[in-house]
Amino acid sequence: MRAIILRIAWMWIVPAALLAWEAVSRTAGAVYFPPPSAILVRLHELWFSGPLLHAFLTQEALDHLLPSLGRLVLGWAGACVVAIAAGVALGRSPVLCDVVNPLVHFFRSVPPPLLIPIFMTMTGVGTPLQLTAIVFGVSWPVLLNALDGARYVDRRYLEAAEVFGVSRRERLIRVILPAASPKIFAGLRISVALALIMMIVSEYVGSTEGIGYRMLIAQSQVDVLSMWTAIVLLGTLGLVLNTAFLSFERRMLAWHRAGGKG
Repeated sequence: MRAIILRIAWMWIVPAALLAWEAVSRTAGAVYFPPPSAILVRLHELWFSGPLLHAFLTQEALDHLLPSLGRLVLGWAGACVVAIAAGVALGRSPVLCDVVNPLVHFFRSVPPPLLIPIFMTMTGVGTPLQLTAIVFGVSWPVLLNALDGARYVDRRYLEAAEVFGVSRRERLIRVILPAASPKIFAGLRISVALALIMMIVSEYVGSTEGIGYRMLIAQSQVDVLSMWTAIVLLGTLGLVLNTAFLSFERRMLAWHRAGGKG
């Protein structure tokens, strides 16, 4: 039923909304809300009208889109590895968790964009600053979910592993991580959107490349169409990343859903 509703939405509601936007924008002559057709034309010209050698990417895309994607993937992956390891370690050590917990909640409550000036004094401008900002912004939901998942592993699983003489390493890989994986994946899904946000925010400061930098230039030039192309590009990128992650999550947690149904 849900799949049918989604298909109806994509087939009718979304096109209807775009047509309404197109009609209202052209009728009202809204300068800051150009019609979707004009945005798509500008999007193609600015980002995707390059030669076949570059897979249809323009020089603009090579200079700004690819560096942003590289920092996004690198920062997100690095943050997730560190946060999962730290979260599982804290979750399996009640004493350490009680000691570190106030600091974790203190730092996760600080909006990451506010710390960018501090990061700048530590790393300078450019890629190190952007990676640091992405890692800091992404880490907290992953760490907290990993901590929560590792802390509340069913005691029966651990007792069974102990009875069968399973080593600590095997217990971590075969019992704790699988049991905590639904929580971990929930944190990872949230972190994808946060990584995209922090990528853009960090590129606003001291950067000479990236989608955020290109959007800032368009804003300073009052190039409304180029600003909208960046917005559409980011929205599309977020949709693609979320869809890809959900597909990966379904594959990785297929055993969990099958077990729940059984």
